[in-house]
Amino acid sequence: MTATGYETVSEYFDAFAPDEQRWRGRNRAYYRLVEQIARFHIPRGRRVLELGSGSGDLLAALEPSVGVGVDVSPEMVALARSRHPHLRFENAAGEELDLGETFDVVVLSDLLPYVQDLVALFEAVRRHAHPGTRVVISSYSRLWRPVIRLAEVLRLKPRKPMRNWVSPGDVVNLLELSGLERVSTTRRVLLPKRVPLLSFVLNGVLANLWPANHLCLMYWIVARPQPASVDDASVSIVVPCRNEEGHIAEIVRRAPALGPATELVWVEGNSTDGTRAEIERQIAAHPGREMRLVVQTGRGKADAVRAGFDAAHNELLMILDGDVSVLPEDLAHFYRAAVERRGELVNGTRLIYDVEPGAMRVLNLLGNRVFSYLLTAVTGQRLTDTLCGTKVLRRADYDEIARNRAYFGQFDPFGDFDLLLGAARLGYKIVDVPVRYHPRAYGTTNISRWRHGWLLARMTCFAFWKFRVVPVSLGL
Repeated sequence: MTATGYETVSEYFDAFAPDEQRWRGRNRAYYRLVEQIARFHIPRGRRVLELGSGSGDLLAALEPSVGVGVDVSPEMVALARSRHPHLRFENAAGEELDLGETFDVVVLSDLLPYVQDLVALFEAVRRHAHPGTRVVISSYSRLWRPVIRLAEVLRLKPRKPMRNWVSPGDVVNLLELSGLERVSTTRRVLLPKRVPLLSFVLNGVLANLWPANHLCLMYWIVARPQPASVDDASVSIVVPCRNEEGHIAEIVRRAPALGPATELVWVEGNSTDGTRAEIERQIAAHPGREMRLVVQTGRGKADAVRAGFDAAHNELLMILDGDVSVLPEDLAHFYRAAVERRGELVNGTRLIYDVEPGAMRVLNLLGNRVFSYLLTAVTGQRLTDTLCGTKVLRRADYDEIARNRAYFGQFDPFGDFDLLLGAARLGYKIVDVPVRYHPRAYGTTNISRWRHGWLLARMTCFAFWKFRVVPVSLGL
């Protein structure tokens, strides 16, 4: 930014600082919405850097373990320091910032319209990011430009020196130029004022439905640094199995050795055939193969996966269903995507290739496509198959999902939604790896088409509520 550009914005906000709290009070519903949505994306206790921090109220609302706010206006920095003395505030232009440290989250809330050099801004963001950093951006839709101008004329909001009306596509391009990449995009808020019931209907329901969502005031983008390194990781292949006796030896024979070490963790769940005995026989017959048996004490696949993950010793956690409908050899593709850090959650998809004859009934196929479409709309990330059992993630990322599981609760007996929604809420990138889906050669499926289909429909509605409605409904 030129000196003139800095001075224009800085001088405006210096003059605005004495009136900031009065205007915030007049538009408290909007600011509460912003805080609630930001808190949804950013769990408390993170190291947070906010560029364009203003009075510091949003940064304080995030409850960071370390919070640093940066603003070009000395008067706004002074105001923030007086209001939130437990946080750190610096007077600087975001484009030139170099604090010599990195943060877990970098927040840019309502900042983009005031920045002269957006490329330099995002390069500064990248300087303060480590491989696991998430960048949370919110800005205004171009469609609202005349509405905002009218609100300024009518003195419903202060007149500000806004110079940019960048679209979500523009932001994605700027991110890529700076070594960052988009994880998700969502649109929020049709009514930035508090009107009982009407605010809930417009912001909690209609704002999330096509085509009304394209009329929203704000868009939110979560981004991360582009992967820059490949690092081998030891692997734990967790195999939930119930009544899969005929598949055990085949998995032992075909499961690939991956990374510096690979272990098979069998989780046997109350089988009525000889599954447990066959696992024990295979362990005894292959003393040079790292394998262990976990006897499941709970019920359901989600419980089995969690028990297996708890027992696993290695860094990279893989799920391979015991029915061998996904070929064990395909795990090599998942491993490569994970160590190259293409995504924090590597998700199998059975719906890219044609399904093998007899592997999936027509209604199941249609249902899977519908659920994938709905979950894509809910999370803002592209998901082509939400119900494929094969998934891979690092232990540290799984532990973070588990620590934040209380937001959703124990709602998912399968475990697929638990991992997908948990990852999406934390801003983890989900990447799909195509697999060919084969019919089982032994036993019968443990899935009930109608009973479990109804359960999945309920879980999808629950996901919509927790992702899209709750963050804009509290306090309204």
